Amino acid sequence: MEWTAEQASWLVKVFQPERSVASLPGGWAGLAEGTRAALLGLAADVYATAHAGLVNGAKKAARELLEDPAIGAMVDRLPLKKGAKVVAVGDSHTSDPQSWAVILGEMLTLRRPGDAISVVVCGVSGETTTHALIRIGDVIALEPDWILFLIGVNDARTQGPAPTKTIVEHHETAKNLAELQGRASRETNARCLWMTPPPVMEDRVAKHWALARFGVRFRNQDIARVADAIRELDARHVDLFAALGEAPPPDLVTDDGLHFLLEGQKRIAREIVQGWSLQG
Repeated sequence: MEWTAEQASWLVKVFQPERSVASLPGGWAGLAEGTRAALLGLAADVYATAHAGLVNGAKKAARELLEDPAIGAMVDRLPLKKGAKVVAVGDSHTSDPQSWAVILGEMLTLRRPGDAISVVVCGVSGETTTHALIRIGDVIALEPDWILFLIGVNDARTQGPAPTKTIVEHHETAKNLAELQGRASRETNARCLWMTPPPVMEDRVAKHWALARFGVRFRNQDIARVADAIRELDARHVDLFAALGEAPPPDLVTDDGLHFLLEGQKRIAREIVQGWSLQG
C-alpha cells in the first residue's frame, strides 16, 4: 500500500514495534531500522526520514522551551541529583519519538549537562494499566530514582461504533494504578510522579482514517474517571486533564484527535516540568 507522507509520519509517530520486543538481543534496540520500517509497511528511506524529523523536532522543542528563563529555572529546580535515572512509563503519548519524555531528556542535557541525568523511555503504544503491571518488573530492574507515569488513556478506550464498555473497567483501572504505585514504593527507592491522561477530540478520533478502521473510540467522560483515580492516589501528580480543558486545543493535536503534534508534546513537557518543580 502506498502511504502519503502524512500517513507515514503518523505511523512512525504512533507505533514503535521495537518497544514490544524487549526480549530481543539488545532489548528495544534489537530491531534494525529496516525491520521496523517493514513492520509498518514503509520503505526504509521513508521511515528514516519520518523518524529523523520527529527526533529533530524534540531537540528543537527543548531548545525553544529553554529560551524562556522561567522554564530554565524550573528545570534547575527539578529534584534530581547528579547521575539520576528517570524512567518514563506510558503508552503512545510517551513512546512517540518526540514525546514529552524525549523533550524532557533533551532539556536536562542542555540545561544541566554536568549532572549526567538520564531519561529512559518505557512507553509502548496502545498499552493499558494492565500492560503496565506486566512491565513494571522491567522498570524496577532499572533501579530508577524517579518513575514518571503517564498511563491510562487506553483503559478508557472503547471499540465499535457505539460505546459499550471501556477496555479496562474503571474499578480495575483504579486497582491497577494503586498496585503500580505500591510496587514502585515497596520494590524501589524511586519517587513517583503521576500525570493524569489528557483529554481527546472525540469527533476526530471517530473519523480518523486509521483509528476508525479499527473501531477505536474515546469519550472524555471515561478519561475523566481515570484522571480521578490518579488524583485519588497517595502520590504526587500533575493534572494534564485539567490543564488542557474539556478537549485539547485543536492546534496541539494531530488529525486523529488523540495524539499530540510537536506543539502539544511541548505543552505537556512544560506542564510536567512546571508541576514537578513545585513538588520537590
